[in-house]
Amino acid sequence: MPKRSSSSSVKSSSRAARKAPLIPADFDPDAAATGDGLFGLTTTAAEANLVVIPVPFDATTSYRPGTASGPAAVLEASKQVDLEDLQYGAIWRAGFAMLPIPKEIALLSKKARAAAEPVIEAGGAEPGNRAHAKALAAVNAASEKVNTHVAKEARAILDRGAIPALLGGDHASPFGLIRELAERHPGLGILQIDAHADLRDAFEGFHYSHASIFHNVMTRIPKVGKLVQVGIRDFGSRERAFVDQSKGRMGGRVECFYDQHLRDRAFAGGARGSWNAISKDIVKRLPNEVYISFDIDGLTPEHCPNTGTPVPGGLTFPEVCHLLEVLAKSGKRVVGFDLCEVAPGARGEDWNANVGARVLYKLLGCTLKTQGLLR
Repeated sequence: MPKRSSSSSVKSSSRAARKAPLIPADFDPDAAATGDGLFGLTTTAAEANLVVIPVPFDATTSYRPGTASGPAAVLEASKQVDLEDLQYGAIWRAGFAMLPIPKEIALLSKKARAAAEPVIEAGGAEPGNRAHAKALAAVNAASEKVNTHVAKEARAILDRGAIPALLGGDHASPFGLIRELAERHPGLGILQIDAHADLRDAFEGFHYSHASIFHNVMTRIPKVGKLVQVGIRDFGSRERAFVDQSKGRMGGRVECFYDQHLRDRAFAGGARGSWNAISKDIVKRLPNEVYISFDIDGLTPEHCPNTGTPVPGGLTFPEVCHLLEVLAKSGKRVVGFDLCEVAPGARGEDWNANVGARVLYKLLGCTLKTQGLLR
């Protein structure tokens, strides 16, 4: 049987020129995947309508490391995913690819993680501790390099009219991508699926901590119009205040659907407590152009036991699939996304990557559907 492949005739030099690739006559999507690309396909980044930026960086995860291995693990697991999707059909037809995993970022991650660990073990940088100050400077500089790398790759993808996405790595990874997209889509809304609010200001002293991504986004990227958080169940008092105060101080830019509130609404029963009704309420809060930021720990922990900071509660995989489908049918447009914090087990267990690959395929389907690239 022929290996999974995609035609090299995709034309996507501009948004107007996007079209589904011409599929070779002998292509069999049901055959075993033998290609080296994402989901076993061979579409190149230069041909693709959507390009995934892998970021193997994990310097500041405060409970346990490992998410730097996420991109490689998800890439490998993706080859076991069947290509026909019940909600979106033949997602693979739209033409997507992943850039090569950058070895220089992986090496930078190892060095930055080594510098960060003494600070993390101490519970944060101690005032007056010169070793901690030196470590903070090294990690913050490394994070700036990651932001620059991601922004550069995102610009190249956007400049040729393709859609950018990102596969982390820790949740700090997509800052450069969100910044680039907000410049081109002022008023951009972010749908954040996560266990954590990630609204801490320089957590443990790291400017670009995984726990600070949306504090940084909402305070440093003014063209982001709205942040809608879903599944949040771990947060600090200042993070909760940040959400509460945003209604007056920041024009309602942050709205949080706390996990317990979602469950309370479902427990109360009635039509309003259905997940369909809840999903529609979530999507209604978003502007017309949307970026999805998906931390794998937004799912229930049996889906992601090896992620950096698993938390009880969360969304099930079918709930996520339904929420994304409601968004895909809403008339709003997804202009990019990230999937972060997928981590294989210490012994190489692949369950986390298996789930991550399937979440990634759903994110691809939702995004490509809203862009008119799926029938």
